[in-house]
Amino acid sequence: MSTDDRFSFTVEWFDQQADVLRRYALTFFPSDSSVSMYDTKNHRQFLKRTEMPDITLADMYVGSTITVAARQLKIVEYGDNYTKNALEFTQGRTLAMIKPDAYNNIGRILSAITQSGLVVAQMKMVRMDAKQAATFSSMQDGGEGSGPGHDQHLGSDVVVVMELIGNDAVNMWQAMMGPFHPGQAQAEAPRSIRSQLGSDEVRNAVHGSSSQQQADQEIAFFFGSNAEWPTTALFNNCTCVVVRPHAFVSSGGEIVSRILAEGFEISAMALWHLDKASAEEFQEVYKGVLPEFHDMVNQMCAGPCLVMEVRQEDAVNAFRKLAGPHDPEVAKHLRSTTLRAQFGVDRVRNAVHATDLAEDGLLEVEYFFNILYSRK
Repeated sequence: MSTDDRFSFTVEWFDQQADVLRRYALTFFPSDSSVSMYDTKNHRQFLKRTEMPDITLADMYVGSTITVAARQLKIVEYGDNYTKNALEFTQGRTLAMIKPDAYNNIGRILSAITQSGLVVAQMKMVRMDAKQAATFSSMQDGGEGSGPGHDQHLGSDVVVVMELIGNDAVNMWQAMMGPFHPGQAQAEAPRSIRSQLGSDEVRNAVHGSSSQQQADQEIAFFFGSNAEWPTTALFNNCTCVVVRPHAFVSSGGEIVSRILAEGFEISAMALWHLDKASAEEFQEVYKGVLPEFHDMVNQMCAGPCLVMEVRQEDAVNAFRKLAGPHDPEVAKHLRSTTLRAQFGVDRVRNAVHATDLAEDGLLEVEYFFNILYSRK
């Protein structure tokens, strides 16, 4: 890629104070991950070229949400033909599903996805009823993955669905999954997910779209504007866990694996792009208490964060022990096996948010999986 490369996009930002949707022309320079923005309505420069190290070319696709100067910007279209021709066909998308039989391996599968270079654009845990499972199964057009046995399995417990973005995403995810039958996968692709985690053609751990057309249909089924999926949160014996943006991309799967390995139940999960107002509202208890409060807000808005309802007896206190001290440096010295000691960087990028007070566990879960969930 040339150091002179630049890509243009049209982005939208909802200005809550003015209750106005604003549009900008954004230019991204991959050589140094810098952006500039132009206010097309008022015909003036809005942001001079500024480095944004948290933004990469993989984030720049139509439908993506990026954060620039604490503003959440949605990319709505390519800004010119050069950008469209260069990126449109390299940024494919596919649906990935973790089936009920692979629940205990959610973290392991998520790690494999992020290490592959595919980007998790959307993600949530859903529970399908018999009709929904049958509808989804029928999308397989009578091929592999369709039929009563598959319907029953998909409706037997929660599944995790993701929209994956990347170069030739459909075929890349198909290769990672391996052949549909685990026995065939063990013979032909022993390192594949189905080879290692599948037990039969129904309980074969994961599903993936077989074509781009099917991917579009399946993604719309779970994430489209008309898709209505009730939260799977149970709102009892729970605590709220947020994997911060810096940790989600690099270590999200490892963190989820550790949570499950420690005997916690993950009863709800979703990927959120928080705007500044929501991040401030959620962390308001720290305002005036922690000197890095504003940096914490900006970090929470820096990219997608993974939010979970985590359950266990005395969940808040139990998870706080697993999370470790707020400061990762302190955690490394006092409790080196905790999440913040292993995955935290500093007091702002300390890997995970964990509910502090027992009485706040339910309140924080409700904030995401009731209040914000209803707005999605």
